Amino acid sequence: MAKFDNFVPTPQPRNPLKLWLLGFWIVVCYAVAALGALASVNAREFYAQLVQPAWAPPGWVFGPAWTVLFTLMAFAAWLAARGPASPGRTRALVLFVVQLALNSLWSWLFFAWHHGGLAFYEVLLFWAAILATLVAFWRLRALAGVLLLPYIAWVSFASALNFTLWRLNPGLLG
Repeated sequence: MAKFDNFVPTPQPRNPLKLWLLGFWIVVCYAVAALGALASVNAREFYAQLVQPAWAPPGWVFGPAWTVLFTLMAFAAWLAARGPASPGRTRALVLFVVQLALNSLWSWLFFAWHHGGLAFYEVLLFWAAILATLVAFWRLRALAGVLLLPYIAWVSFASALNFTLWRLNPGLLG
């Protein structure tokens, strides 16, 4: 019987990391970043024209900050998506995609179309979607939720900045 052991297929180890899935979420997140960047092609010049509060960061901060945040988002989505199929996982990933769409929309409202008020109200909805995603991810895997904490912190700050810029610049962000 031992002679035939070589003919019995041995189970291949499963790839618990699912690196293809990480690649997928990186592509999705950076595609959304690119779509937002299209709306922001003149953002640096536009931002420099605005009357700003003393606590506003310089324009060059936004690119590196968003690069880090989109990378963290991709890793968070990957961690959430790696779990077993369940209604909770599906709900969490749908929330993630919704907040990505709201992320991109904000760039268009603020930078491309100069609608400061609409952008502010939209960022509140955007923030709520991030919070819902963070909670849903946390329930699936705590680290996935933790990775979204810098994101919601940044969008909280950006919300306050959006409101302040809108109020200080009614002519440009009417």
